[in-house]
Amino acid sequence: MTETTKTEASKSGLRKAAAGGWGALKSCGRHLLASGSPLTGARTMLKANQPDGFDCPGCAWGDPEHGSSFEFCENGVKAVAWESTDKRTTPVFFREHTLAELSRWTDYELEAQGRLTHPMRYDQASDRYEAITWDEAFREIGAHLNALADPNQAEFYTSGRASNEAAFLYQLFVRLYGTNNFPDCSNMCHEASGVALRQAIGVGKGTVLLEDFEEADAIFVVGQNPGTNHPRMLGDLRRAAMRGARVVVFNPVRERGLERFADPQDKLEMLRGGSKPVASDYFQPRLGGDMAAFRGMAKTVFARDDAERAAGRPSLLDEAFLAEHTHGLAAYRAAVDATSWEEIEDQSGLTQVEIETAADIYLSAEKVICTWAMGVTQHLHSVATIREIANLLLLRGHVGRPGAGLCPVRGHSNVQGDRTVGINEKPPAAFLDALAREFGFEPPRADGHNVLAAIGAMLDGSSKAFVGLGGNFARATPDSPLVEKALRACDLTVHIATKLNHSHLMPGRAAYLLPCLGRTEVDRNSAGKIQIVTVEDSMSMVHGSGGINPPASRELRSEVAIVAGIAAATVGSDKVDWAALADNHDLIRDRIARTIPGFEDYNVRVRKPRGFHLRNAAAEREWNTPTGRANFAAVPLPEATAFQQARGRKGVFVLQTFRSHDQYNTTIYGHDDRYRGIKGERRVIFIHPDDIAAIGAAPGDSVDLVGEHDDGITRVAENFRLVSYDIPRGCIAGYYPEANVLVPLSSAGEESDTPTSKSVLVSLRRRVAVAA
Repeated sequence: MTETTKTEASKSGLRKAAAGGWGALKSCGRHLLASGSPLTGARTMLKANQPDGFDCPGCAWGDPEHGSSFEFCENGVKAVAWESTDKRTTPVFFREHTLAELSRWTDYELEAQGRLTHPMRYDQASDRYEAITWDEAFREIGAHLNALADPNQAEFYTSGRASNEAAFLYQLFVRLYGTNNFPDCSNMCHEASGVALRQAIGVGKGTVLLEDFEEADAIFVVGQNPGTNHPRMLGDLRRAAMRGARVVVFNPVRERGLERFADPQDKLEMLRGGSKPVASDYFQPRLGGDMAAFRGMAKTVFARDDAERAAGRPSLLDEAFLAEHTHGLAAYRAAVDATSWEEIEDQSGLTQVEIETAADIYLSAEKVICTWAMGVTQHLHSVATIREIANLLLLRGHVGRPGAGLCPVRGHSNVQGDRTVGINEKPPAAFLDALAREFGFEPPRADGHNVLAAIGAMLDGSSKAFVGLGGNFARATPDSPLVEKALRACDLTVHIATKLNHSHLMPGRAAYLLPCLGRTEVDRNSAGKIQIVTVEDSMSMVHGSGGINPPASRELRSEVAIVAGIAAATVGSDKVDWAALADNHDLIRDRIARTIPGFEDYNVRVRKPRGFHLRNAAAEREWNTPTGRANFAAVPLPEATAFQQARGRKGVFVLQTFRSHDQYNTTIYGHDDRYRGIKGERRVIFIHPDDIAAIGAAPGDSVDLVGEHDDGITRVAENFRLVSYDIPRGCIAGYYPEANVLVPLSSAGEESDTPTSKSVLVSLRRRVAVAA
């Protein structure tokens, strides 16, 4: 960081305190108090991620096998306090406010009204939601769906917080209905990971367990910010660093949580006000430059290996592993040799010396883990980047042995599990065959719509209905005005939710809002027995989850019961006894066990402490690929990254969207971003101080962001304050969903179709102050 950067960062309030620590504890206290039920929230947290409690509704980071009395983090407290609030959004509230009025409220203001309490139906004449009965809602929704000319005219969206049981029932209902249209939140975040890993190692999941972080000698953390997005991961990284492992970070933005962390559960450290370093090495590539950085590391590895061989010493590569388990090494080596250092440095934004330093850390480690998140997956060339990461780890056999492996870190607590149990617009034939055998029907075989295809279909009128199992579709997706237009064009919109959000304010001609139980709430069946649900974390561990709090309203039903109610009203109960499954989740798990490999004895194994692990073939060096081996990818670097395209156009920057610390996905818990020094606001742009000067502005000035995507659509996000920050020149960052208006619907990752939210070309237009 230059002296200028240090000075301007200090002026902007960039925090120097460690992540976690007393700041995290104070934040937890504030959010518990703000919920209106601090004692309930505090009591609830003691059961978070416990064998006899509920799985945290926040992130998908794994839980340790050995357990602890406290297995939660600051953002887990925020999520639980947000859900267990004593505030309620009742039918009286909707009588007092039209949807047009509510549309002007912020995301925070809408959800801060509290938990939804009654099923609601939209009345066009009054522009209000009105209470109806569950039976009316189910009957009318079923009638609307059955009135469509073709089942493929409906879109069935899923949030990653839905349980395995709800998701399995949902996909079963929709396939009985007759379509594979499953736009899913995973389409917008980790789709590239699944595509790339299936090509490389034959399974679209990570290969590591949480215990592997206790053995790794080097951990490469790429394009992610654990301090905000999955804070419990910081504890594992810190413990690795304390025992001597190298934690190597690749991130364009300096994130405090990756530099130093004070563990709030370390009593002695808290008393002393101390902290421990996390990253041993911190590299700041340009946006979209990670593939080039890893290509440079591979180039260094090959060069070092050539030197060792020339000197008559053993190879640095795992020759036995490469010979027995891999395919395509020669072609990959040729692609690396054909890539110049000039090209690598220009795309990555790192020097050859920096990249060689990272490569030497890789070479010095016996066990290497590479972990990444959306900073890698939301680019045009994300699949190629993840293949490059896999290439590097394969060179020294770091897949399929303890303490090493590939680790994509998912977001929502069950986004991985939903895909495992069938939420997939491109379902494998074997899965459909199993459904056919188990339930006695022929599922649709044609590929369905992902998120971007669903939006396009709603816009052109070929899809006329939208059903959302959780989430906030309108605020999670790109090109916000187009998505609003798409939803409003539907004949039917249905949202299953716990709180009010902006998606609910964009009704189709008929619209329904169906309130469900939260993860922390007790779900009793007709016999009074408490039901559990299950989720799968990023390490393929399947956990049981049972709520402990009374429901926010007597009218609430579980997601499972709501899905079953819609299904029975739409497709009938001849082939599936929906009511029986809703009343006994064990029956759902029995059907999953008979349908999906790995879930044998599901009901027994999930009730054991910490659940069970789904077998990962690649972790056992069994490669379910067409070659029967782990595959190297020999692809060139992109012709030009978004950064390189922006650099060639005066005044154009490449924008990445990301979360604030008081946020989880589209849920806004507050307006502070403690680790980045932001308080009480969200419309900010993080930018290098020299770039602020280059546009003739000063820190604190306001600008409009103007989209520069060449598709004829004008995109403007107004009134953002410039914040001087440690980020590469030419790169800027801002929060979503406020900046989603700038993300083009027509720009998607190659092979993954994921929005390129980390590669958005924009220009900055200074706002002129108006005299009073």
